[in-house]
Amino acid sequence: MRSFAAVEAFTVKVIVGLGNPGRQYEHTRHNAGFWVVDELARRWNINLNSKKFRSIVAEGHYAGEKVVLVKPQTYMNLSGLAVQEIVRYWPVDFADLLVIYDDLDMDPYRIRLRSKGSSGGHRGVASIIDLLQTDEFPRLKIGIGRPQGSMSVPDYVLAQLSPEELAAYQDAVQQCADAVEAWISLGIEQAMNQYNSTKK
Repeated sequence: MRSFAAVEAFTVKVIVGLGNPGRQYEHTRHNAGFWVVDELARRWNINLNSKKFRSIVAEGHYAGEKVVLVKPQTYMNLSGLAVQEIVRYWPVDFADLLVIYDDLDMDPYRIRLRSKGSSGGHRGVASIIDLLQTDEFPRLKIGIGRPQGSMSVPDYVLAQLSPEELAAYQDAVQQCADAVEAWISLGIEQAMNQYNSTKK
């Protein structure tokens, strides 16, 4: 693995999973993006242990492509600060920047790829759009549904999940990892055709 001292000339795929740092947030819905990056690191035998660019970062390869896995450590609402530093270091085409995050407006455990779009009210994505000055980057969303009853959205997304709930999300995490691999190998359009029709 090369050092972070120089940028290589060939194409790189940057995969950013959004979440909050710290053990207290590890098992919360808002950390769904982190779960997928952790699964990709496991599959690809990449060690997520370098702290750079306000993130935990790791480099590796998949299907002949250079890949960079990123878990911003800025806390969710400031995710754009980390992503901005990443794309300054690796001058990646925004089509090769994939952001993974939770979505309140999708049913739990559903996944959906998009080639671009608004933040949909997600503050982490809004921060990225604001600082990159574009919304034209792919994203992969994991549905978490909306809170029932009187629970507020912040309390809901940051609530500790039970072991049973965490286990229920594992299938979605596996599907997301599969979708990321399809995005790298086949491109966004074919990956969308394959995974956006997946039932929960």
